[in-house]
Amino acid sequence: MGLLDEVLASAGDTGAPQGQNATAIGAIMHYFSNPQVGGIAGLQNMFQQGGLGHILSSWVGSGQNLPVSADQLQNVLHSGALQAAAQKFGMDPSQLTSAMSSLLPHLVDKLSPNGQLPDPSTLQKMLSGFSAGKSA
Repeated sequence: MGLLDEVLASAGDTGAPQGQNATAIGAIMHYFSNPQVGGIAGLQNMFQQGGLGHILSSWVGSGQNLPVSADQLQNVLHSGALQAAAQKFGMDPSQLTSAMSSLLPHLVDKLSPNGQLPDPSTLQKMLSGFSAGKSA
């Protein structure tokens, strides 16, 4: 089972068709790879600076993933990078943050299977593996 399948299975029914969730995951991965974001470590910094560090830590840790709302994400995410990722994948930024609120906890959880964030080179391999495994 690939990363996309694992995230979609973990996320369960998000209310969106699976194809839309796959598109949203592609947009999320594109967001992570934006230099303005700085990967998952940059995401972690944004969450900490926005007072939501405990939420992201729950996704990395081995316990239950705490929820995050689209409004909370709007407040902590880099808006320029979010806009660019949404535009590249034909989404509105509010659609992307809504999808991220349900998918991001599971995605970060799957990217940190040992309770630690992947280093940038490992993350890049995971991202390229995702891209190679995704067929349009």
